Parts: sequence; C-alpha cells; structure tokens
Amino acid sequence: MMQALFIGQTYIDVTFIADRIPTGDDKDVARDYAVSFGGNAVTAAFACARLGIPPDLLTSVADDWLGRMFLDMAAKYQVCVHTRKVRRSSLSFVMPKEGKRAIVRCRDDDYLHPFPPLNLRGCRALHLDGHQADAAIHYAKACREAGILTSLDGGGVRVNTMELLGFIDIAIVSERFCEQLHLSPIAALELLKTKGCKIGGITMGERGLLWYDENDEVCTMPALVVPTEEIVDTNGAGDVFHGSYIYSYLTRPDQPWGNHFQFARAASAHAIRYLGNEARLPSVADVEATVLRYRPAEIPVSRTAAV
Repeated sequence: MMQALFIGQTYIDVTFIADRIPTGDDKDVARDYAVSFGGNAVTAAFACARLGIPPDLLTSVADDWLGRMFLDMAAKYQVCVHTRKVRRSSLSFVMPKEGKRAIVRCRDDDYLHPFPPLNLRGCRALHLDGHQADAAIHYAKACREAGILTSLDGGGVRVNTMELLGFIDIAIVSERFCEQLHLSPIAALELLKTKGCKIGGITMGERGLLWYDENDEVCTMPALVVPTEEIVDTNGAGDVFHGSYIYSYLTRPDQPWGNHFQFARAASAHAIRYLGNEARLPSVADVEATVLRYRPAEIPVSRTAAV
C-alpha cells in the first residue's frame, strides 16, 4: 500500500571532480566520478527509501538503456515507480568544486502520455518539485481534499508554482526562489503564509534554514558545521533534506516540525561528504551519528536581529 507519493523528473546524474574543463580539441581526465539517479523529487524519494520507507514515485522514464538503468536503481531501493514516458532519458552533468556545483542539464520533458491515475489509499504524504505541472496540481488538490500532507521543494519558480502553493502544507524554497521573485527572505516567508502554507522555510546552505513554525514564529535553524576539508559534493543535499523530513513525518507524525527539520538537517550534513546521489543517501544510523559528530553553527547576533 502506498505510504507516500513523490512526483518529479528523472535524471541520470554524471558527477565528476576535475581541475578544469577542456575546451577546443583538448582533453582531460577527472580525478573522481559517480553515476546515479538524479532529479529533485526523485532523489528525495530515494532518500526516504534508504531511511526505511520506500515511497511511490511518479516520474519520467524513457524506453532506452538509461531508463532501464534507472528502473534497476529504483528496484534496488524498493521504490515503486509509476512511469510517464518520454522519448529520451534526461541527463545532468555535475561538477562540484569548493562547496559549489556547476550543472549542465539535458532534459526531455515532452511527455508522450497523460499522467497515470493512482490510488491514494493509505498515502500519508505527497512531495512535489514542480515538474509535471499537470500531475502536480492534480495530486496536490486530491491530497488536500483527502487530508494528506502536501510538501513542495521550491528550488525555483516554475510555471505552476503560484497556483500550486495554494494546495501546499509544507513549502521549503531556495534563495534562488526569492531572487526570481525579487523578494527578501522575510517577504518570501510572508508570501508562503498568504498562500496558506502551514510551514514555510528557505534553505540557505551553510547559513541554515530560515522558517516559520506551527505558531507562525520566524526563526533560524543553523546548519551543522561540517569542516571544509570533509565537504565533497553539495549537489543533492537539499533533496536529501526534503526526503528526510518526509520520512521523519511519516515515522513521527505527532512531533513538531522543528524536530523533523533537525533530523533532515543531519541527513543533509551527512550527504555533502560523499560524491554522487547514491553514495550520499543516509541510513537512520548515519543521521544519528551525524547529530553526535557535528555541532550547530552559531548564529551571529546581527543576523538574529535581522530575522
């Protein structure tokens, strides 16, 4: 029976560490690389599965060798995939360097068929990243009517974002989301409140999470301090964060959201120490070990006052 539904766009991520990118007829050899599944909601679904609750995943899949490789990965983690056919698999080429990551995406989102009808019986959470706009709004409305928790990864403003927010309970957006709307972080939180989101937040990397809680109180959850020399690849850490708070909610639905976000914070701190999405997926034991290993960053007085 379905416990959670994630909806997104499948990528195959090729992540590599190189000192430079060749140009012209030049060549170079990467120092390390990883090949894995990718995509925001897709990676979040795998994170939830690795922690112990394999969700259902509605995502794009092509009938090619990369598509079949993706389905093999999903089977390994017992993720139940509901496919929406595209002609070609999408790819991401990711180059992490010095705590940042440059990405080139090759995307086919020309869906060949309508999204499939799914039975939501037993479902307790829906997580979206805005891809598959028609499916996202359909299932957000259906879950809202059924009293199922709805969550949005607002990594950027998409064509359906403003409409979608009206059916979202938990909206965690990025600084890029704020920049695209020309809003300050505080103004972006106010926007989420006016859209009816019960919990809203902005992920700010090493500066933590600015968010408002069940009582509309705005606060900052500092990031865990991972030494620079241990940071390998920050790509996908936000997706792990989303998948982990969904897992935490499913296992402890009566806990306050601050507890769910603390669990997810530790999961994402674990994630940045590994190359590629599959290697970074944490187990519950990994999350618990990370909580003990790293301390939260101190919040400067000036920033606290600004919040």
